[in-house]
Amino acid sequence: MASLKILERAQNDEAKQKLVPPSTADGPIAPNDPLTGRLIRRFFLLTFLIGWGLSILMMIFSEQVEAMFGEIGYTNPVFILVVWSPAIAAFYLVWRNYGWSGVRSFARRATMWRMPLVWWALLVLGVPAIVYAGALFAGTAGESEISPWYGVLGALALTMVVGPVEEFGWRGLALPLLQRRHTPVVAGLIVGSLWGLWHAPAFLFSGTKQASWSFPVFVVGVLALAVIITPMFNAAKGSILIPALFHFQVNGPIWPDAEPWDTVVYAAVAVVVLVLNRKTMFKRTGVTDVLMEPAPAGASDRGGV
Repeated sequence: MASLKILERAQNDEAKQKLVPPSTADGPIAPNDPLTGRLIRRFFLLTFLIGWGLSILMMIFSEQVEAMFGEIGYTNPVFILVVWSPAIAAFYLVWRNYGWSGVRSFARRATMWRMPLVWWALLVLGVPAIVYAGALFAGTAGESEISPWYGVLGALALTMVVGPVEEFGWRGLALPLLQRRHTPVVAGLIVGSLWGLWHAPAFLFSGTKQASWSFPVFVVGVLALAVIITPMFNAAKGSILIPALFHFQVNGPIWPDAEPWDTVVYAAVAVVVLVLNRKTMFKRTGVTDVLMEPAPAGASDRGGV
């Protein structure tokens, strides 16, 4: 009888476990957990395979692609898939390892908006101030990249649905996984360096903004952005919405083109952010290292996946 009760209890526990989403079922994951390393490697491999692979195909078959989908740029669906490759890789890996319940929990992080007001001020007011400060040095402060003016709504909509979607990969998956093993500053710089390198093909297409920029200067700017976003991301408890909005602000089509001077200002701001947040940026305490939406208040206090 005792053995039957033990067997029945084990079966009940197994049935309950299947009903618990991966974010609470697996509990905290140690930094040396093999799944963490595999996910990191597979994410970057898939992101570059999709992004660079499609870019190479567009270079080889540029005439055919343009004939079917228009000029290679931000309105070309194949180019948009290139831009979305970090998100595609992230969602695939989450689905592959945690199923559809994991995908839903992962995606819900894009609805998290709570963040200290000082970070909201930097996001809403600070980014335009940085761009216009750079534009003053570049002599472009009174210029606009949109002509005619009524094209602003379409440009804003396109900017929102193209670039910011990347953040499901960079800050949605890569940064929290890396923060399981590294301090925020190191994790942020790793993401930033690969983020910058991943953009390299865009400098070879005439229909992109990057075609007229300096790649080394661009990488410096991306590293600066990665340093700024990392403590903001942690302050927002792993929100994907916040990095996406930051990405949108940086790419804002209504801002003047301030290259390369805005990079200089971003780098200066990154140094200030790093100094002001040195107590958290150089330690792994208090970082966000989970992939799924945190459990609501009052729920189990076990960590996410």
